[in-house]
Amino acid sequence: MDWRGRYESAAARYAAGEERAHDERQLVQLGNAAWAAGLSLLMADDRAAAAEWLIRAAARYRESWDAGAATDAWGRPIATIKALLLAGENAGDAARWALDAGAAEAESPIGRYAGTLALLVLGRDEEAAQVAAALTGDFPQDVAAALQALAAGDGVAFAPAVEAVRRSFDERDAFLEDVPVADTALVLDVLATARGIA
Repeated sequence: MDWRGRYESAAARYAAGEERAHDERQLVQLGNAAWAAGLSLLMADDRAAAAEWLIRAAARYRESWDAGAATDAWGRPIATIKALLLAGENAGDAARWALDAGAAEAESPIGRYAGTLALLVLGRDEEAAQVAAALTGDFPQDVAAALQALAAGDGVAFAPAVEAVRRSFDERDAFLEDVPVADTALVLDVLATARGIA
């Protein structure tokens, strides 16, 4: 995989987007381009440069929410938390933002996913377990199982669950910004490492 080429393409999209008006929609597109650049550099094992782009992505996603996103645009706090975790940064402020916005009590599974991630980031694992248990219906059950294992500190259950998440990414045909990376599994691994169960 030509990760450097993918990075250059994403960086070019970001630079072009910077020239446009920074309304809510454009801020999301900038966040996506920065995310793609960061992930590509992470896969190229350039962690320092990757972190810079992932932090930039997190900032853009937060700005897009503040610019007038609907209160159920839960993908933005999720992406912010994930970007910061992959950058090796403290995601506590982003987690508190998601919870203050009502993620843990959201009606939608994607909102409760944001709430579960936020609670795990803050080490509130008992609460995270309760919210993760409500991730049913159309929500990916491999991800739900991994989140429940994290909340329980159960490495035995976590290993097959996160492996199932990786397999599901391998079977996909479409990825955000065309960057074929199992980013959810990477984020779950970061949370597992923090709990000593990776």
